This record gives sequence, C-alpha cells and structure tokens, in this order.
Amino acid sequence: MKIIFMGTPEFAVPSLEALINSEHEISLVICQPDRPKGRGKKVSYPPVKELALRYSIPVEQPNNIKDDNFHDLISGLSPDMICVVAYGKIIPWNILDVPKYGCVNVHASLLPKYRGAAPINWAIIKGEKITGITTMLMDEGMDTGDILLKAETGISKNITSVELANVLSVQGADLLLRTISKIEEGSIKPQKQDNRKASYAPLLKKEHGIINWAENSEDIRNLVRGIQPWPGAYTKLNNKILKIYTVKISTGTGDPGEVLRSDSGILRIATGNGSVDITKLQLEGSKRMSVGDFLRGRDIEPGTFLGK
Repeated sequence: MKIIFMGTPEFAVPSLEALINSEHEISLVICQPDRPKGRGKKVSYPPVKELALRYSIPVEQPNNIKDDNFHDLISGLSPDMICVVAYGKIIPWNILDVPKYGCVNVHASLLPKYRGAAPINWAIIKGEKITGITTMLMDEGMDTGDILLKAETGISKNITSVELANVLSVQGADLLLRTISKIEEGSIKPQKQDNRKASYAPLLKKEHGIINWAENSEDIRNLVRGIQPWPGAYTKLNNKILKIYTVKISTGTGDPGEVLRSDSGILRIATGNGSVDITKLQLEGSKRMSVGDFLRGRDIEPGTFLGK
C-alpha cells in the first residue's frame, strides 16, 4: 500500500518505524516545522523528521496544510492511505478526501473518551485505571471519526504520563499495522462513536500544573504523575516556584499546604484529606533532586505553607 505519513513528536516514531519495516511504501512524511528547543533555543528537527531522513524518505513541513499547493502535492502522489499519528493539526476535508482508503489516525485513548490533544495526561490526572489506543477513520471533527480497532492497556498506580506514552506509542504502532492489514482484507466495519459518552482532553496549559493542596492526596498524586513533562506540577515555597516530580501518599493531617514534617529525608505536606510525602523536586534556581538532598542545609519549619 502506498502511504503518506503525518506525525511530529516522539510518540509517532514507533508507528513510522513499523511502517518503514513493513511491506508498505512510504512515499512522503509530513511533520510540523522545525522549532527552537531548550534553553539555547537551538532549532531542532522533530523526531519524526529525524527518522524519515535516516531512511532517505522525503519530508515536507508545511506552515499551512490548507494551502492549495499542499493539496496538489498530496493529490499528485495518489496515496492509498494517509496515516496520522500525533501530527498536531486538524486535517482539512480536501486532504481527508484524497486517499483511496481514507486517513487513518492513531489516537492514545479508548474513544470516545478523551478526545483532544492530551489524552494520556488527562487519563492519569483523572485517575483512570485503563486506557489504550484507538485507530479511526478521520473526519473533520476533533477525534470524532468512525472507530476501526481498539487495544486496551492498564494504568499502573505509579506510571507517569511520559512512561505511559512510551508504552502506548509501541502499542499504537502494532495496532496501526493490524488496522491497515484488515482494511486491505476488507474485514473491518467502521463503528460510529457514541457522542453521549465523549469526554475531552484539552491542550495542557501552564496553570494546569498548579497544585491545589485542598484536593485529596490521590488527586494530587495523579496530577504530579499525569502532567509531565510539561508544565509539570508545581507550587510555591517562600515565593519561589517549587516543581514536584514524585510524591507518595502518607499519613498525618493538617491545613492544606502545611508542612507537617521536614526532617530525615521526609517532606510531608497536608492535603484536603491527609498528606503526601514529596520525594523528588526542584526549587526555582536550583536543579532537580531527591528530597533528602534538598533538605540538607535547608531548614523548612513545620507549619510553613506551600502555595503562598
């Protein structure tokens, strides 16, 4: 099958690699433009572009996929299918209509739950125990197309969104190949989504990372696990931003945000229904470290409040 692949971040890499190593022909890879990255703002290639160039596959990075020239490029290649994995933009109807078998999307949730840009993050933040991958035939809506195949995976209690993304990216690659095979066989019957059961996973914003210490301990732990790598969960300590990377649920009660203990490598903070122990953190102007290293030479009196 002649395929055009559209994808940008690391999550899409296993799917592209699986297609490259299959019997299918990848005629073109499309990804978002190069962006500045890191403190030095050095322009870097998206991970999908790096992989495509390694295999000498042509790459296009259009600023505007609604442009007529872009449509003409896609149409001129006469693809049997366009595979879309975390590309990052809504695909317009005139592109969706080009390939013989349509545009197949790999989405990191069990649709219709968690439509949108950040399904992995929100599944953890909301305390879900199961998530997975859905392949669907794309339409003009946001993850509203007909479902092709699904594959479930459990969300373990300590997994972060970064770790879960790695698991789902590999699962997505496998499901994409199976979906293409079944489409070729004519053995898939697309299923309409039940919009009544839909939920949404909007793009993360910096304010989503603010810890509300009045919430219960489990919700706070889920936020810390689920909002990585950006913006990360954070609070304030003495008017400085304190990023929190890992916590575990503990015992003890107090007013939300109150430091209950800060000795012997333990930094215990009261929540709305108990407390949590912070285990890895980073204070503004410093590096990421264990709480034991953080507390050495630093006195944080019990009764101090975080978030103020």
